[in-house]
Amino acid sequence: MSQEHFPVLWIGQVAVVTLPGEIDVNNADMVREDLLSVLSQDALLLVADLSKTTFCDSAGVSALVRTFRRATSTARGMRLVVATPAVQRVLSITGVDRLVEIFPSVAASLAGQHGQAGAPPSQSATARADTDGGGAA
Repeated sequence: MSQEHFPVLWIGQVAVVTLPGEIDVNNADMVREDLLSVLSQDALLLVADLSKTTFCDSAGVSALVRTFRRATSTARGMRLVVATPAVQRVLSITGVDRLVEIFPSVAASLAGQHGQAGAPPSQSATARADTDGGGAA
């Protein structure tokens, strides 16, 4: 049985994980471990719901990118739901918005409909995302 710290909603093989209001060095490892745990439970698509997240530091960004890399390396998908401008800005500055699909709501992410929060990432975005504090990912 899983031991996630954050709520997980399963819709078939799609898992929606609701993340906390702040993701920083204090809880980023827990966020990453929970997301990876959900992936290991055979989720074909992982939706990380950051709609209530108002702060995400570099440790949080790294946790999201590491999870995305694991998801794609195992032929699974990952999407982010972002509703706050501060988090959207961090993901834009680091290039994560060009790496991972970002949606304005969970409903939009499940339908695959991009809103104002993001557009599909480009194929070459992986090389441009700055997730390690200066080097290309």
